[in-house]
Amino acid sequence: MAGILFIISAPSGSGKSTLVAQLRTLVEGLDFSVSYTTRAPRGSETDGREYHFVERAVFEGMIERGEFFEWALVFGNYYGTACSALDHARAAGKDLLLDIDVQGAKQVMQKLPAAVSIFILPPSPQVLEMRLRQRSEAEHMTSKEVIERRLHQARTEVEQVWDYKYALVNDVLDVATAELRAIVLHERGVRDGVTAMAEGCLTSARPPKLKAVLKSFGIS
Repeated sequence: MAGILFIISAPSGSGKSTLVAQLRTLVEGLDFSVSYTTRAPRGSETDGREYHFVERAVFEGMIERGEFFEWALVFGNYYGTACSALDHARAAGKDLLLDIDVQGAKQVMQKLPAAVSIFILPPSPQVLEMRLRQRSEAEHMTSKEVIERRLHQARTEVEQVWDYKYALVNDVLDVATAELRAIVLHERGVRDGVTAMAEGCLTSARPPKLKAVLKSFGIS
């Protein structure tokens, strides 16, 4: 690949999509991979912008033909990154940004160990639950069982944070955006003004803020 492959993962409700959108307005030379999914669009989501929304049979046909670099089944819906996304970034000489769940991230890390992995966490289980309830209401799915299932899945995903190179807490949007930008620039070799912030997000450094959030989830 001509550039760097960035993997960004987070539990549902962590504000990952908002952070990624902010990052793309601040950093040039990032090619964003629009994933495929079988779930229905939410709110103002548009086909080809947030996701390529396809029928289940179409997605499964793509799996059979080996058209996905990674794919996963999450809450009954398929999500996947097409191999063509990697080819496009390589041809353009850009860095590629993958916004994918932990299942897909593990597949990519195994295939491309040099990929830069970044995990985004909510500030606490209570904030996550609030965000999930707001999302569920927006989707007209206020079922207690659905919310509880998503909270359980979130905790399982948060436990995987140590598998990632970087982690940041999305409590204040501007701060989290600045940290994400610093990580990308640092990995590109920029040192002035971003090194300390980026290195402060390394999971190997076990930053106190990260440990405090994990403790709130009951994770050491």
